Amino acid sequence: MADLHSQSLSISSQAIVISTSLVTFLSGFLLGVYSIRGYLISPALAEERKANLYDPLESEESDIDEADTILDHAPNWANGAEADRRQGLSASAASKGSKKEKEPAALAEPENNNEECKLVLVVRTDLGMTKGKIAAQASHATLACYKTLLRAAQKKGETCPEARLLRQWERRGQAKIAVQVKSQEELVALQQKARSLGVTAEAIIDAGRTQIEAGSMTVLGVGPAPKSRVDLITGGLKLL
Repeated sequence: MADLHSQSLSISSQAIVISTSLVTFLSGFLLGVYSIRGYLISPALAEERKANLYDPLESEESDIDEADTILDHAPNWANGAEADRRQGLSASAASKGSKKEKEPAALAEPENNNEECKLVLVVRTDLGMTKGKIAAQASHATLACYKTLLRAAQKKGETCPEARLLRQWERRGQAKIAVQVKSQEELVALQQKARSLGVTAEAIIDAGRTQIEAGSMTVLGVGPAPKSRVDLITGGLKLL
């Protein structure tokens, strides 16, 4: 009888352990499913999450939706300036319609090794671009400015002003700031002013594949350049 009683207790203990394990597993599984589906977050966060997941404009956004554009938009320094212009990566709106560009001013360099350098991204808000579109265009502008300085550095050598400027910007954190304007005319004027002060300024012209009209100037990259010089150009603009 004692043996039977011991066996019964052992079987009961095993049943309890198995039942507890199953309940724990199922509870954890269901909790994970509910968390993933957003049932356990606040209504405000749930709405924001839903908007980000199901926004049809942003989900369809792609500036590399054709096979022949992927390499031109990738950070491949072998790409030439013509390839950039063909894909809308870089364009000079200030010189559009003119047969000959003005000679650029001498490149603005940091006054000392401690001066911060930054890149300012000037975004047009009148186009109604989505967050994804703005991010893509700002990335193009950043890359266009970097490649402009890098090409010059590769041609002239590591001791040239362009190479020194890039090293200073990279060494001090690659600062980037996004500001806003409300028209293409403002972007053109800023580009002209930047170049007259010896600051790199590259504008992005959209190819018109998704949200906005082809040929629209979307973002202007100003810099990288010394903070004191860039502030003369974009210091009065509102943050994006």
